[in-house]
Amino acid sequence: MAADALSIIPGAVLRNLSDKLYEKRKNAALEIEGIVKQLAMAGEHERISAVISLLTNDFTYSPQTNHRKGGLIGLAAVTVGLTSEAAQHLEQIVPPVLNSFLDQDSRVRYYACEALYNIAKLSADSDANVQSAAHLLDRLVKDIVTESDQFSIEEFIPLLRERMNVLNPYVRQFLVGWITVLDSVPDIDMLGFLPDFLDGLFNMLSDSSHEIRQQADAALSEFLQEIKNSPNVDYGRMAEILVRRAGSTDEFTRLTSITWINEFVKLGGEQLVPYYADILGAILPCISDEEEKIRVVARETNEELRAIKADPTEGFDIGAILSIAKRELNSEHEATRTEALHWFFTLLDQYRAEFLAYLNDIFDPLLNALSDPSDVVVLLVLEVHARIAEESHHFHHLVSYLICTFHNNHFLLEKRGALIVRRLCVLLGAEKVYREFSTILESEVDLDFASVMVQALNLILLTSTELGELRSLLKKSLVDSCGKDLFQSLYASWRHSPMATISLCLLAQAYSHASCVIQSLGEEDINVKFLVQLDKLIRLLETPVFAYLRLQLLEPGKHTWLLKTLYGLLMLLPQQSAAFKILRTRLKTVPFSENIKRTSSANPYSQILQVTEDGNRNQDTQNYSAINFPSLLQQFEHMQLQHRNHLKDQLQSRKSASALTLSQEIQRYEAAHSSSLSEINRPPSRTSKGIL
Repeated sequence: MAADALSIIPGAVLRNLSDKLYEKRKNAALEIEGIVKQLAMAGEHERISAVISLLTNDFTYSPQTNHRKGGLIGLAAVTVGLTSEAAQHLEQIVPPVLNSFLDQDSRVRYYACEALYNIAKLSADSDANVQSAAHLLDRLVKDIVTESDQFSIEEFIPLLRERMNVLNPYVRQFLVGWITVLDSVPDIDMLGFLPDFLDGLFNMLSDSSHEIRQQADAALSEFLQEIKNSPNVDYGRMAEILVRRAGSTDEFTRLTSITWINEFVKLGGEQLVPYYADILGAILPCISDEEEKIRVVARETNEELRAIKADPTEGFDIGAILSIAKRELNSEHEATRTEALHWFFTLLDQYRAEFLAYLNDIFDPLLNALSDPSDVVVLLVLEVHARIAEESHHFHHLVSYLICTFHNNHFLLEKRGALIVRRLCVLLGAEKVYREFSTILESEVDLDFASVMVQALNLILLTSTELGELRSLLKKSLVDSCGKDLFQSLYASWRHSPMATISLCLLAQAYSHASCVIQSLGEEDINVKFLVQLDKLIRLLETPVFAYLRLQLLEPGKHTWLLKTLYGLLMLLPQQSAAFKILRTRLKTVPFSENIKRTSSANPYSQILQVTEDGNRNQDTQNYSAINFPSLLQQFEHMQLQHRNHLKDQLQSRKSASALTLSQEIQRYEAAHSSSLSEINRPPSRTSKGIL
């Protein structure tokens, strides 16, 4: 039979099969595969048996190492060449391969593993007979391995790892089966090699076959239980795999990954510290997952992770954590954005100095988050900013950036300005916030924006319940040094807006100065914008905020300048406006005393003049020595002059632009019609005269 085999396989092929070079042995095996394939097609199974016997006796049982290696590769090649005909030759092929697992040479044992795996790839064949033979072989080998103390798991694992991502369902079942069996052998530590094939098992969780998904899940569940009971686990390598799989499009894979991560956070200890940022990057998106089970586990894991107090000197990367939180501020899901902000809180509380070292990287994203569509997110952002602004220089930085942001984003000022300013006043103190805004706006070069910003701050001051104490302090401006300082601080920027200035004076009960401000207004100052602001003020005078002012009208002789101020405002309003009617109705209720002489026209304004002439004292003149109102009036008039000049420059620029546009249009028109104009203006020729 050996002689028959020698006539089948050329001598050169047999020599190469035992060569020391792997490439030559591999090429020889490919030659044998082709020969066997032809024999199988011809149905010459006796000659195939002769080839198997030759490879077994002369090669796998040879004392020469390279012969044994070549024999194993050759037997694998025979199996591949037989394809669906292999079943009837397995009893002849398998024993020498299994015997090689006991070889003293580790390389021979390695090739035995590889050969056996190539033989076992029959499990991927869809033919029922081949499948039956492959399963028989599979059970046989498993029995041998579980009973042998010579099996090398170290040499088997690389082969397993290379094939874990195969998509064939039969092969996947075969692989999971081997993993499960080897894990059941007490002397084989499969847990130590879990990082090598964990990703492949997770990949099988999304298999189209329900059976494969179940088998993979069962294997993973068993390994997770072993991890809980084992003191020595390589959490780091597996954490990287879990983080990737947590972003899977398959729901079951995500749930399993997050469940594993949850256990790792509880068990991993210091091993996981360098991976916290990656883990957080996997958890935060899952907090907004469509599947409730995933959301629940993700939230629990997030809380566990945030409760851990790690030491930056032991690998805890605060910068990486902040980078993840910053990234998730752009998430489309509110729940994820909210949790990202909670991480900013945690890091600020526990690692303030380290956090502030990264402030330049995160400040702009935090400011941009003020435009978030969710009020919940905006309020949290403001709380983070307030925590950062506990130091004075950071506070100045915050207000400066806010003003800059409002300058560049008027929509944000309009829609969220009140919410932002009010919340900052609660968190940092209204007086502190308003003083800082005023200080910065005093030197604002964009006069239009300064006016808009001051008007916005003034409206918030007059309407917000959070600023009640600030209003109370301003009411004492004429009798209290703190109120006086606040009034002067705000006045410095409030003078950008006439109506804001008048409102501030009414709050401070500086009615005489309010009247002087009104008298100083010029024709250019009373425009549509001014009247809109005036309309708002008149309506605000009817609110509880100005109840004290309305009550003072019960004593007109004592508060003459208040009356003069209100009548001054009345004179500026169009008579047909609703605001005019509101204010006039209010002034009609003022109870003038009977001893005041009335003019024939019964003009209420003349009553005020008479009260003044009669020497009735008013409250806001008693403490004028405390505030230099003439100087403030000069400052106001100077600022208004700047605004008027600025408005004139704008109008002039628009006129120049319009004139330039008109000139360009004329030039284009003339250019387009120049040919026809030249024809009209040309003297008539002789020919044309003759015709005429």
